[in-house]
Amino acid sequence: MADKTGGTALIVVDMVNALAFDGGDRLRKPAEAAVAPILGLRDAADAAGVPVIYVNDNGGAWHSERSRLIESALADEAAPGHRLTLALCPRHDDYFIIKPQFSGFYATNLPVLLPQLGVSRLVLTGIAADICVLFTAADAHMRHYDLWVPADAVAGEHPERTRWAVEIMANSMAAETRPTRALTLKEWLDAAD
Repeated sequence: MADKTGGTALIVVDMVNALAFDGGDRLRKPAEAAVAPILGLRDAADAAGVPVIYVNDNGGAWHSERSRLIESALADEAAPGHRLTLALCPRHDDYFIIKPQFSGFYATNLPVLLPQLGVSRLVLTGIAADICVLFTAADAHMRHYDLWVPADAVAGEHPERTRWAVEIMANSMAAETRPTRALTLKEWLDAAD
């Protein structure tokens, strides 16, 4: 599915996640708060013909693939990230890339997929704002992608570190960081024209 809007993709980072790690309980509430803005962006992306790309950590499961990662994240209903994964579960036509490290670009096929889709602009969402989203944004910036990182569509364990990461992306990577209530996907797409 090629982007019909001049090269934009919606990236959802690490939201298929049981949050079964140290600090996962602290991340649950902020991550769940980002679900509605991400779903709104996903709906707008669908309406505009913008590809949706999930970029997800392998969680140390080196033999894993998409269905196994989703199944694992949903296996324990009591896990902090169960509701998060349920709400944002990738659909059949969404792209799904497994990453081994923090950046969605490092040792993945994302750098190959984006040019195939004609993408030059990225909307980055997900967790954690101060780690995986930040590293993905840095790699995207170095590759000359225009960035929108909606402040309400990213989350982290610590509010001050999340704010700090969003400020770095805005100031050092020229990322647009207005939240989805202040900027719509349509407005972001129109600004490219």
